[in-house]
Amino acid sequence: MNDSGLSRLALLRFLERVQMRDLERTRRWIAEEEKRETERQRGIAARPPAPDGLIERGLSRHNAVYVHVGDCWNAGSRSKGVERDQALRALAEGVAACPQCRLDSALGILD
Repeated sequence: MNDSGLSRLALLRFLERVQMRDLERTRRWIAEEEKRETERQRGIAARPPAPDGLIERGLSRHNAVYVHVGDCWNAGSRSKGVERDQALRALAEGVAACPQCRLDSALGILD
């Protein structure tokens, strides 16, 4: 029994309006997320390819600390992209290979 004076049908119509508003909000959220995902995928597709290697400099810009694979997760902020021959030259000159990505192993160079 409903003491508020509203019929069961009126209460159900109210519930329907509330649920429609929630559904519309959810659909907006979905559309916004789809747009963000599309933009993210477009950004990934437009990203330039990773360089062949990275040379990480120390605090002094003149000394190299590590040579990394081009997409190494452990490369520091002072890393610069280089071509394969520059990476090989740095390894030959005694710059250490990154202990995580092991550019020397990736290029087939063993001690």
